[in-house]
Amino acid sequence: MMLVELRNAKNEVYASSLAKNIDCTYSHVVKILQEMEEEGLINFDKQGRLKLLTLTKKGTDVAGKIDEIRGVL
Repeated sequence: MMLVELRNAKNEVYASSLAKNIDCTYSHVVKILQEMEEEGLINFDKQGRLKLLTLTKKGTDVAGKIDEIRGVL
């Protein structure tokens, strides 16, 4: 769901704002995001204390597939 949230975001998304949007702790979100980064789904752009998140091409493709599956359900 984090990938879909990033894909559908209208503004810049930071780890802290993503945690609030999906009602999850910041530390848990960062741990999952680090795993997604290792898999090549997202990029971190650290800006001071904040981490700006962007999807890679692979991440965008995966988020699209997740959205398709949600549409079928």
